[in-house]
Amino acid sequence: MMRLQKEVWKKFNLGSIVDELRVNSQNPIEEGYEKYVGFEHIESDNIYLTKYGSLDDGITFKKIFKKNDVLFGKIRAYLNKVAIARFDGICSGDILVLRTKDKNHLQQEILPYYLTTHSFLKCAVDSSIGTTLPRTKWLHLSKKEILLPPIDEQKMIVALFNSIKNAIEQVEVQEKRLKELRKSLINKLVKEKPSFGNIIKLNMCGEYSIGVIAEEISDRTDNPSESGFDKFIGLEDFESGELFIKSYSSPEKLVSAMKICHKGNVLFARRNAYLKRASITEYDAVCSGDVIVIKTNENIIHSKYLVLIMNTDEFWNYAISNATGTMSKRVKWRDLAKFTFVLPDLEHQQSIVKIFEQLESVIDKLRKQRIALKKLKQNLLNEILG
Repeated sequence: MMRLQKEVWKKFNLGSIVDELRVNSQNPIEEGYEKYVGFEHIESDNIYLTKYGSLDDGITFKKIFKKNDVLFGKIRAYLNKVAIARFDGICSGDILVLRTKDKNHLQQEILPYYLTTHSFLKCAVDSSIGTTLPRTKWLHLSKKEILLPPIDEQKMIVALFNSIKNAIEQVEVQEKRLKELRKSLINKLVKEKPSFGNIIKLNMCGEYSIGVIAEEISDRTDNPSESGFDKFIGLEDFESGELFIKSYSSPEKLVSAMKICHKGNVLFARRNAYLKRASITEYDAVCSGDVIVIKTNENIIHSKYLVLIMNTDEFWNYAISNATGTMSKRVKWRDLAKFTFVLPDLEHQQSIVKIFEQLESVIDKLRKQRIALKKLKQNLLNEILG
């Protein structure tokens, strides 16, 4: 078991042991740089940089970073964008390039873990200036005090967090593969001759449009905070490709009219259809006006079967092509209702739904495991380094 002697750790201002690098390239391509990193390439909760763009795209960034430098996104610090570079490149001026002054005093590998503790992120957020795009500065961050363990203990801490990171990645790989399997199986349901093992019998299928087997529910409440509902489903509560709504917020601060949805309704996010958001709600709630609430005719189609159909590539291609508007395109119910597909009888629908429920149960267990591991990692970060 790892034993840390925090009583011998020494206190330092970050700026006394870490340098911020501000080296620019006058002509990055001629100097041999190929990759650039923008704010969008740094992922929250992933300390290793895996995404980048090509300088051939005409990007004008000039700030240089080297392999193993730590990149810190100084815009909207609460997004927790911190990563170790795995290559040399050029980055945005809104990214701090950080390097330890003496690796025998502070390991470069432990630096991003310090920068993702709650205490450091609070310092970054509190020191940010601006409303639309609040930015922090190294001038403020460099004054943040940290407790620094001896090198041997630093190595132990890095090994601990790397092992948790590896465990998270293994779970994420399994989760991703099962979601890919789910997507592949879902797409088989809307072929001209749909197939699903030996479950679907074409002689027991009929062709239907969504408008025939379901209806739009337009019930509203003018005062959501006093409507008796304790849950609000906004567009941000949808996850692309997910069959069920997994999050919600409180309606207590809502002041404008909202739609009403009930357990078992299929919810379709009609704005920005390219984000592919259609899920079932498992509870009564109020929801955004940009949600189409759909109630199925349970004598013809199972609601969980409809949400499978509405997560196929064919459906989304149709929805996206029928979105109208200029700024944020929206899909109307009258167009959604015209989408047609081949539908098996209820008995075979139920058999297919059961298979997906079993698959969904395994995916959900992995999701909860991933969330638990990330929570464990953050709690340990705050306890050990915060």
